[in-house]
Amino acid sequence: MPWYTLLVLAVAAERLAELAVARRNAAWTRARAGVEHGRGHYPLMVVLHTGLLVCCLAEPVLAHRPFLPALGWPMLVLVALAQALRWWCITALGPYWNTRVIVVPGARLVGTGPYRFLRHPNYVAVVVEIAALPLVHSAWLSAAAFTVANALLLAVRIRCENTALTAAVPA
Repeated sequence: MPWYTLLVLAVAAERLAELAVARRNAAWTRARAGVEHGRGHYPLMVVLHTGLLVCCLAEPVLAHRPFLPALGWPMLVLVALAQALRWWCITALGPYWNTRVIVVPGARLVGTGPYRFLRHPNYVAVVVEIAALPLVHSAWLSAAAFTVANALLLAVRIRCENTALTAAVPA
C-alpha cells in the first residue's frame, strides 16, 4: 500500500499544480474581460475531487482491499494516460485553460491538440481518472460512487461551459 499512497499523493500534488496554473490563467483571462460562469457548482467539484483522493486511501485500508495485479496494473496505465491527456489539454488551451469556467468575450475556440478530436477532452481525462485511480488498489466502491457523482456534476458543468462558450465566442 505504500506505493499506492505515493501515487495518490502524486495525483494530489498534480492537482495543486493545476490550481497554480488555473490561478495564473484566471488572472490572465480576467485582465482581458473574462467572465466567470458556474460559480455555484465549483465548490462541489472541489469536494468531489478531494473526497476521491481521501477515499482512494481510506477504502483499501478500511475494507481490506488487496492489490490485484490483473486490475491494478491496467488501471495504473489508464491513470497515467489520463494525466498525459489532461496536460495535453492544458498545453493546447494555454492561458484559456482553467478549473473554473472563465470565458473571454470574442475569443475563438481552440481547435488544436486534443480539441481537434473532441469538444471536451479534459473531461475524458477526468472520467478515466476518477474510475481508474481507485481501482488501482481495488477500491471499487469509491470508483463506483465517484463515477456516478462525477457524471451528475459533469452534466451540469458541460451544460454551463457550452452555454458560456456559445454566448461569448464567435461562430
